[in-house]
Amino acid sequence: MQFKMALCCLLLASLVADITANIINFEDAGGVPDTDTLNISWYNGALLNKTLKELSPGDQFVIPNKTFHVMGGLEVYNLSSVVLQIDGTLSYSDDFHVWPRVAGGRVKECLHLYNPTNITFTSSGTGTFNGNGAKWWGLPGVGYLERGENRPRLLTIDNGKDILIENLFFLNSPYWNTILNVDGLEIRNCAIDARRDKDDGHDFIDLTAFNTDGFDVTGQNVYIHDVEIWNQDDCIAVKDGSKNMLFERVTASGLGLTIGSISGSIVENITFRDSYMKHTVKGIYMKFRGGSKPGLIKDVLYENIVMDEPESWPIWIGPAQQADNSNPCFPNPCSLCWPDDPDAKCEAPAAGLYQNITLRNITINSPKTSPGVILGNITNPMQGVVFDNVVVNNPGKKPWGDKFYLCEGVSHGVATGNTKPVPPCFEDRTIHSIN
Repeated sequence: MQFKMALCCLLLASLVADITANIINFEDAGGVPDTDTLNISWYNGALLNKTLKELSPGDQFVIPNKTFHVMGGLEVYNLSSVVLQIDGTLSYSDDFHVWPRVAGGRVKECLHLYNPTNITFTSSGTGTFNGNGAKWWGLPGVGYLERGENRPRLLTIDNGKDILIENLFFLNSPYWNTILNVDGLEIRNCAIDARRDKDDGHDFIDLTAFNTDGFDVTGQNVYIHDVEIWNQDDCIAVKDGSKNMLFERVTASGLGLTIGSISGSIVENITFRDSYMKHTVKGIYMKFRGGSKPGLIKDVLYENIVMDEPESWPIWIGPAQQADNSNPCFPNPCSLCWPDDPDAKCEAPAAGLYQNITLRNITINSPKTSPGVILGNITNPMQGVVFDNVVVNNPGKKPWGDKFYLCEGVSHGVATGNTKPVPPCFEDRTIHSIN
């Protein structure tokens, strides 16, 4: 009898949920499609923000297959158990002069969700978030001096739980495409593209579409797979305090499949595997930034990754090579001008420790430079770094010559299997040493 009553209650609750759930079409709610004026962008943006705030659990919100020009600065709190179906395009305004700002002048994000739970971003085809980033990037070589990093991200999630993002295209973000602070996230069948032109590479002009990070994530229990990324900064970036993340079947070209930059936190149990990178700038990239608080990156696996003709360092494990400054050669903590400029500095932070790092079945074909940099701090050296079947075919010799790697600050590095060339500070246990 009690079981029957419980079953009836469950069925009644389900029926009530079905009755109260709504499908809200943005155009039917008053959204104006295919009209690119500033007034319409403000109108659509305000309506979109209002509509998102009014969604109830069980609702499905639909952007139909048209282009809606919107002003950013959208902020939504405590959204729960809704489906956001983007069948068309949300095209964000590129008028940075009137873009919404917080006190102090910092721009607001394009779309910022606070405390969302059980949210699905999806599309019946491919939905697009278009950031119209070119004006935000500014003139090549000049834009960073003008605007620095005061630019909006396409999608920001703070304190999210159980999020699914699928079938979306992130186009020309003004700044990072995403920063996702989550417990429970899956991203699948999505693409990111941020570039100046369609050239199949990353020259100086392309790289001035600066800071266009792909999927930046922090938190735990993250699964990103079957995605394509072409951008001018970190393709995927695992941020501070992260654990239990898997990235697989990624096609990427940019500044790498990245962990960092990290400082003063623990990052653990991170896996990248079964991925392909063509003409990427960096490939495998792990980095500590400066700071006095101890930081730890441990239990990391990069596996089954192929790189064709990487344009800079295929492998970098060490300090963050960045400026975050109007002076591009400023060492923070490793200068972007290093090692070409003999006066440039590159120092591994003493507070950062790498532990139990494995690269397995990595194939690198015809890199333009030497294969890599493995740079720990001699007072706090890396522990347990393994290169297993890390093969570099036709390696470049600039700048490390026949050593192929800069390899310092490693207390226990081992090369096994068919690894070649072997980093000079590693123990050689490869099949070549046995023979």
